[in-house]
Amino acid sequence: MPYRRTENVVRRLAAREQAILDAAEALAAEGGMAAVQITHVAARADIAAGTVYRYFPSKTELVAELVSVVSARALAAMKAAADAAPGPLSALAACIATFAARALGQRRLAWAVIAEPVDAELDALRRDVRRALAAEFETRIATAIAHRLLPEQDAAVAAPAIVGALMEGLIGPLAPPAEGTAARAAVQAATLLALRALGVIDARARGLVVQLVLP
Repeated sequence: MPYRRTENVVRRLAAREQAILDAAEALAAEGGMAAVQITHVAARADIAAGTVYRYFPSKTELVAELVSVVSARALAAMKAAADAAPGPLSALAACIATFAARALGQRRLAWAVIAEPVDAELDALRRDVRRALAAEFETRIATAIAHRLLPEQDAAVAAPAIVGALMEGLIGPLAPPAEGTAARAAVQAATLLALRALGVIDARARGLVVQLVLP
């Protein structure tokens, strides 16, 4: 009779995998992807390095899973914020502001996940992350256009341009340091810039950009 894992065993294995990913995320947030080394992850998770290898046979596989998990979490937050908004234009603003706030709130991690140079094997995954972010923006932009809340434009071109502007302006190597009230102001400025670029001339007066609390 084949061995079947009990629910307790399954939960324990899942918890250990989560602990590994949490440790990897903490290291990436502190020192970028270069800091995500198997031995360091094991030490942070308080387990043996061999245990990490049983879940993730290589650093590349661990980093790939980390990128997938962190980016999926960000996309879910963007979608939830947009879906909770009262209309298409406010949904777009919420989507942009949520991406901006989360990225700036975890600046080093966001850069590590989206743009920090890593192994060539991960390039395709990183492109998929950017593509998914752009697709979410494209959906919100296209909906606002369809409701005549934005001027006619190519949403497929505008969306990745917004991703690039937010990344470079908030978390890229040229972005100024921003903490506390300066971070909140940076998120608002970036959101206003994106909305104005899409054709919303006075976003602040229309109530689309409000006081934001960084996560």
